[in-house]
Amino acid sequence: MKKKITPKKPPILFDKTQKVIATINQVIPEDFLTYWVSSNSEISDEDVIAFYEILKKNRNSETLYLYVKSDGGSGEGALRIVNLLRKFYKKIIALVPTDCASAATMLVLGANQIMMGPLAYLSAIDTSLTHDLSPSDQYNELVSVSQNELSRVINLWNSQKQKKDVNPYANLYPFIHPLVFGAVDRATSLSIKITTEILAYHMTDIEQAVKISHHLNNDYPSHSYPITFKEAQKIGLNVTDLSQEINDLLLELNGLYSEMAQLAYTDYDELNYHDNEILKVIEATNEQLYYQKDKDWHYRKKERRWTPMNDNSSWRKNEQVKDKVVTRKFYIR
Repeated sequence: MKKKITPKKPPILFDKTQKVIATINQVIPEDFLTYWVSSNSEISDEDVIAFYEILKKNRNSETLYLYVKSDGGSGEGALRIVNLLRKFYKKIIALVPTDCASAATMLVLGANQIMMGPLAYLSAIDTSLTHDLSPSDQYNELVSVSQNELSRVINLWNSQKQKKDVNPYANLYPFIHPLVFGAVDRATSLSIKITTEILAYHMTDIEQAVKISHHLNNDYPSHSYPITFKEAQKIGLNVTDLSQEINDLLLELNGLYSEMAQLAYTDYDELNYHDNEILKVIEATNEQLYYQKDKDWHYRKKERRWTPMNDNSSWRKNEQVKDKVVTRKFYIR
């Protein structure tokens, strides 16, 4: 009889993260909230509901200190989160000790002030998207296409074309569908609009907001170009140094969240495995919401792709009730 394999489970470090948050609250007199997103996940629209679940119980002042760590995600999601935060707080101060890229950069642009540590960076926010008609990689997965990449191909062709050369699109369309070109151009326009709207939550000079938006969307050679403290100042963002004490505490939190988000794969055989990874954490005093992937994966050889099965992924909530920690699922559809 084949032995049943028990799936690995990631550690839930609520007690440890709460101790660090309690120490931060002794240094920061205002409200403090964390938004930590694994490199295997991204900011999404549904996150705003998780934010609301915590904010409705934990607002105690007019100012919020928001710790953000993410590689990016949905610009629309970032806008909705900023809009929600502004319903609760007059002033928002973003705390950035490490990576805060793409849509996460959009998110912190909604703060009155951005405090950056020595390891911190923002990034360009030029849009890339994965369309149903995008090209596929060697694993038969759709790849993302960015406006910057497409523009550079066209510009390179224009700078080196010969008299006999025809329109470059005839050669590009067999690889990139025309509708992908249109979708990427539309997404870029949307990105500029979202960025401008987010900045307008606290900037009265709309012309300056538009200038910053176009700069972040168009003026960098790479989507992942790291915008460090000096560059952020040059752009015109209100950035200040993060104190060493707070920076060290946030790095400690980052370490705990990273431990929670460690890969929790359980291999059943060469074609099947289980994924039990924690992807996001939103936390305040006495309350923690986290999203946990919890599903099987099966490899379909003929299709050359992995497909999910038995998906029990969900948001989960830890809450301190008197002397006891209560854990339950938090359903979002």
